[in-house]
Amino acid sequence: MTLTNPEAIDTEPTKPQAQRRASGGGGLGRYVLVRFLLIFPTVFILVTLVFFLMRVVGNPITASVGGRLTPTQLQERLHAAGYDRPVIVQYLEYLGQIVRGDFGTTSTDNRPVTEIILQYGGATAELVFYALIVALVLGIPLGMLAAYLRDKWPDVLLRALAILTYATPVFFGGLLLKLVFSVWLGWLPLGDRASTRAQLILDRIENPTGIYIIDALRTGNGQIISDVLQHAVLPALTLGLLTAGIFLRLVRANMIGSLGSEYVDAARSRGVRESRLVRTHAFRPALVPIITVMGLQIAMLLGGSVLTETTFGWRGLGFELNQYLSARDFVAVQGIVAMLAVIVAVTNFVVDVIAALIDPRVRF
Repeated sequence: MTLTNPEAIDTEPTKPQAQRRASGGGGLGRYVLVRFLLIFPTVFILVTLVFFLMRVVGNPITASVGGRLTPTQLQERLHAAGYDRPVIVQYLEYLGQIVRGDFGTTSTDNRPVTEIILQYGGATAELVFYALIVALVLGIPLGMLAAYLRDKWPDVLLRALAILTYATPVFFGGLLLKLVFSVWLGWLPLGDRASTRAQLILDRIENPTGIYIIDALRTGNGQIISDVLQHAVLPALTLGLLTAGIFLRLVRANMIGSLGSEYVDAARSRGVRESRLVRTHAFRPALVPIITVMGLQIAMLLGGSVLTETTFGWRGLGFELNQYLSARDFVAVQGIVAMLAVIVAVTNFVVDVIAALIDPRVRF
């Protein structure tokens, strides 16, 4: 009878494990590389869709200034811009421009799109950051509370509130908040990013960042900082509530699953208090899905920023995009949307890497 060495069984890797280690599969490095390479086809598909959707309504020159030019002048503008050539030639040239970092020049005010993005991108990034803070601060604690009080009246109320915040149109929520907190109560400003006095001081700063809270901190003036934050409250709430409902429901669902798991039951049998179970044992597993979907939510926030910035007069990329849409300047619209697509793709990559660092199961 042949005896088998137990140590050999424990220490010798199985064939699939050995193949995985030999090929590097399942490792963080390979996961990051694959996710990074996926940025390029994602951006390519989004840019292609934007380009051809813009061409459905005709060429950008005719759409933006065609009614103000004679036929001869219009043909000269079309020839100078290259829009009299086949669409596939225009498409290949546009791809080459994007590779070089050139997103085109606007038709209405003859400005490079990259200049517009640099000038107003900081405002949109600031608004999205504020909105994400609001969504996390409201969504995560309320989701934990709903899971802890499962099927009781606070849980029912919070679930209804989550659906309401997600289903409410952004512009309607913004107008409602302005009506209550600005018109009726007079607590907060109606719109803009800063008051006239604060704006004059911020405009005099050398090498401004475009992110008003940073520029206000550079002044060292407490009144300017307070003014900037007060102007940011309502836009941040309007945009943040859109995502807070999603986070609330996601945290609630995952917390309920975690609270019913075996390791939580084992801790409960040892006499661990229920509040501690919620805070320590069930909280971290429930956070992983939040981080995973955060990239998608940032894309939603960028989309919602168009209506939010327009509602509050917040001069960011969304506000400018709406202005160029009204002027039918599709070159500007195409360039701004393409740049936002690049930002979303890169953001999703960063979020995927963070999720893999927190939860190794994501890498496989």
